[in-house]
This record gives sequence, structure tokens and C-alpha cells, in this order.
Amino acid sequence: MTPERRYIIPTFQRDYEWTEEGQWRLLFEDLETVADRLAQARQDAEVTGKSVQKADKSVAPHFLGAIVCDQLPSSAGGLDLRAVIDGQQRLTTLQLLLRGVLDVLIEQNSVRAKQIRRLLENPSDVIDEPYERFKLWPRRKDREVWPIAMSDEPAPDGTHLYLKAREFFSKRARAAMVGEDGSDRTDAVVDALVGLFKLVVIDLEDNDDAQVIFEVLNGRQTPLSASDLVKNLLFLRGELADEKELEKLYDSYWAEFDEDWWKEKVGTGHAARGRRDVLLSAWLTAASGSEANVGHLYKEVRAYLDSSDRRTEEVLEELHRYGQAYKAVYGSSELVSKALAQSYRRLDILKIQTAAPLLLWLRTVSDSVLSATDHELAVAAIESWTVRRAIIGANTRGYGKAFVDVLKEAQRALEGGGSIADAIIAALQNGPNSLAWPSDIEVTNAFVSNKYYGSITQERIRLFLGAIDEYMQAVNPKTETASFEYDRLQVEHILPQRWRDHWAVEADDEAGRILAAQTRDAYVHRIGNLTLVSPTFNVSVSNRGWQVKRPEFVAQSKLQLNVDVAASETWDEESIDRRAHALASAAVQVWPSAETLTARM
Repeated sequence: MTPERRYIIPTFQRDYEWTEEGQWRLLFEDLETVADRLAQARQDAEVTGKSVQKADKSVAPHFLGAIVCDQLPSSAGGLDLRAVIDGQQRLTTLQLLLRGVLDVLIEQNSVRAKQIRRLLENPSDVIDEPYERFKLWPRRKDREVWPIAMSDEPAPDGTHLYLKAREFFSKRARAAMVGEDGSDRTDAVVDALVGLFKLVVIDLEDNDDAQVIFEVLNGRQTPLSASDLVKNLLFLRGELADEKELEKLYDSYWAEFDEDWWKEKVGTGHAARGRRDVLLSAWLTAASGSEANVGHLYKEVRAYLDSSDRRTEEVLEELHRYGQAYKAVYGSSELVSKALAQSYRRLDILKIQTAAPLLLWLRTVSDSVLSATDHELAVAAIESWTVRRAIIGANTRGYGKAFVDVLKEAQRALEGGGSIADAIIAALQNGPNSLAWPSDIEVTNAFVSNKYYGSITQERIRLFLGAIDEYMQAVNPKTETASFEYDRLQVEHILPQRWRDHWAVEADDEAGRILAAQTRDAYVHRIGNLTLVSPTFNVSVSNRGWQVKRPEFVAQSKLQLNVDVAASETWDEESIDRRAHALASAAVQVWPSAETLTARM
């Protein structure tokens, strides 16, 4: 803490929580242990006639851990400013320990007092405001009590932990500086504190990432919230810019993001992140026009804020709007129309998080500019492009950039007064990032030829078949109104996977039989042979012959998917092909082509 510098605790970091029982006593006991070792080494050096300087160097230091600091903008010639990203508890406690030791040194009229004071205060000739005297400046909530805790005046009795800590450390230092034999141990205690108590300070450079460093320091197994780092950054920048009513801004725009729902993780495995981290990533992508990396979110937000020169209130208000949009897209379907809720749900099932910036941005556009009809059309285009690519088994690599490209086209349309929905459809039709919108023929060929079961998740198969059944229910005037929770239905092979016992193939010779069996094995997992059934389906007949199994599909015929299946006298490869074409015909209506959507405008 010797450089002329100020360490600032961001306003909305958590409370100071260290206590006598928890940390203070152990910390001071560590100091006494180091001081004892130092005193003993010096005593041994005097007895043996060795150098005291060498004796000091022989004493192992005590490491207090690390703090991570981020450089903040400061005026030319002014004090360097550092935001304490991680380690405010130990840094604050160390300052209070120094203050307690200084109290005793002042009582003793010790020459060592100046040395300790330099670790607490900046010189008077480099400060412009009284509060700049303090090397550590706590969060706003504690700034009235900090000058009292750091004053040369005796600290008044109080309940604040700063005052209690100073009193504790003063008392312990007073006792520690006198040996059991009445000897003066001041130098041993002060030298141990100043020279052998080591605090590692990591000062981030522009190319460093606090988020990654913080994660490493706390262990890869510990969840990391980039949102907390960004929150501290935003409010600290507002404070340094002398923006007013930051507490009110917090209550109005950010407080909600500190609730449990926003901290819950979404995604799977190593890619799982808290909702608010996902939100920040989507907002930053939409605001900056570049795909944000949620693993380096803090660094990228900081770079964006440095380049955009936006006020804290403006950014927080925008984040709040994106938060409301996120809740509508990924939270409650009651907040949106039935058509939008359906599209959002299907995209969520596909786990296409890269579409989030575009979907959220659309919800922030005024209704007077983007009508409800055009909004639904734009989202339907995103859904159709995405689902069709999933149907044909296309790779999702490059989706992030693709959706950013589409978003930019939509934003250009907004700025130019054009149709946002038309711009999105056109951008997707043009194949963003060289990723094409599959044609009706490609969808049909995939349904007829591709292996679905075992190649894609059953969740996706339920999505495809459930949406097709829903469409069939809607277009069939003879169908009684029925509603199904498709997510809870089971995927069933019509021609069973274990077909050999009851579905023998016919062939003239052994070679023909082997070829026919190989063909049938390929057909079993195609979508034309897959359907959905309710839990009432009798699984005991699943592998039985068609005449035994068919009545079960008659019982399941409330699902339109199973009506034609139940009506079939036989079930073979020809039946599977015929059904695949029928399903494809429905699928291209559920997820229309760009031309069809354009015609609806």
C-alpha cells in the first residue's frame, strides 16, 4: 500500500463481514507468530555475531492471500485509482490492523508511527479532496464511519465492525509490543507487519480479464458470477462520474437481478451460466454489434463502456428493459401472445441461446415501430430457419455470428424506417454467415432418408412430431378439440427396434435376406417410423407383430399422428416412406419457407 494510490470498494459489494471470532483473532495470532520468529532470529544473530539483516531474511513471510484490482480512469497528475474487484474483506481488515498498531505507536510517541501512517494515508501534497487522504475508500454505505475508524482521535464505542476491529487490534497490539519479561517488542511487531505480512495485489492490465483471474483464484469448481463484477463496474463508474442517486438507480434498475431467479443457472455442463450472465451477454451483443463471450463478459463490458461513453443511468435503464424482455422470452408465457410463446418455447427446446440477442432486442422495439403482427412474423422466421436446419441435421457452428448479422440488418431497417420483419426474413434467406435456410425439398429428403432416433435427442423428436400433430389437429375440421402436453409423451417406434422376432423380412436367398434386413434396420430409426404415444400405451406389445400392436395405435388415435398409422393394414418400408412424405408436407407448413413468410406480409 506504499504507492500514492487510492483503493476504492465498489458501492454495491457485500457488507464487511469479518469478525473477532471468525478472522481478526486468527490474523493477529499469525502476526504474533511471525513477530516471535523474527525476534528469535534477531536474538540468535546477536548471540552468534551474525548479521541482523541476514537474520531478518531467514524468516519466512506470512502470505495473506491475493486481491484483484482494476485500474480506473483518473485525472492527469492525480492519484492512481484502483477498484477492488476481489479481496475487500482482507484488504479492509489489514487497514484496520494497521490503524490499531498506529494507535499504540502514537501512545508510545514512537518514530515508527510515520512508517505505518504511510500505509494508511496519501501525502497531503498529492490530494485535492479530504477523502483522498485515505488509501482505502469503502463503499458509499460506510463512508461516514471510515474517517472515524481511521482518525487519530480515539475511536468512539460503536456497533460498526470497523470500530470494533480497530479497538480489538489496538488492544492486542498494545499487549503484543511488551514481552513477557517486560522487554520492548515494538520493532519486532512493526517489522513483522510491514516486512513479513505479504498481500499479493494483482493489478489488471487492459488485456487482463478479472473474470478469469477471479475464477482461477477461487477454484474452477466455484461458480463465478460475471454479473457481480459488471454491477460493481457500472456503479463505480457512475460514482466517479459524479452521477447522482446511484442507490435509487440500483433499486429501480438492478435490484431485481440480485434475486434468486436471476442467479439460477441455465444451460448444461461447463456452459451453464446464471440467467443474468446470459442476459448481460445478450444485451452486450445487441448493444455492441459483436458477439459477446460470456466467459469473458466483464472484460468485454468494460471495453464497451470505455468506447461508448454512456452514462450509468442510460445503461442500467437499457439493461432493465432487456431484463423484462428476457422474462417474456424465457420466463412466463403469460406475458406474450400465443404465437410468440410457442416460438419461444420451441427455440428454447432447441437450446439456441445464440438467438437471444435478436429475440430480446425485438422486444425492446416500440410497438409503434414494430407491430404485433410483424413481431410474430419476425420470430416465426427465426424459428423456421432454426428448426429447418435442425431437421436436416445442419451444424450449429457459426450461429452466434449469423444471428448478429441478422440483428444488424434489423437495426439498420429500424434506423432507416424500413420493415424490421422484412429485413430479418431477407437476412435469413440470404444465408447469414453462409448458413442457408433449408428448402422444402431438403426438409422432405431429410424426413425420408435421415436417421433421427439415436442421432438427435428425443426432446427434439418430440418437438418435431408434437408441432406437426398440433398442426394436423388445427387443419382437420373433423377433429375433436384436443390438447396434449407433447413434452410428456413417449417416442415410440412403430416398426420396433427388435423387429426380427415378429417382423421377419422376405427374400429369395440369403444375400437378399441380409440386404433386406440392413434396409429395415435403417428404416427403423427414420422419422416416418416414429410417433408419440401417451403413458397409457401398452409397452408390453411394443415388439409384437403388427396385428397385435395395431390396436394400441387405434387407442392412441386422438393424436393425429396416429390416425393413418392405426388405419394401415400393414406396416413396412413403403408405409414408412409414405408417412415420412406426409409428415414433411405438414412440417413445411409449420415452419414455412422464406417465400411463404414473405407472401404473408
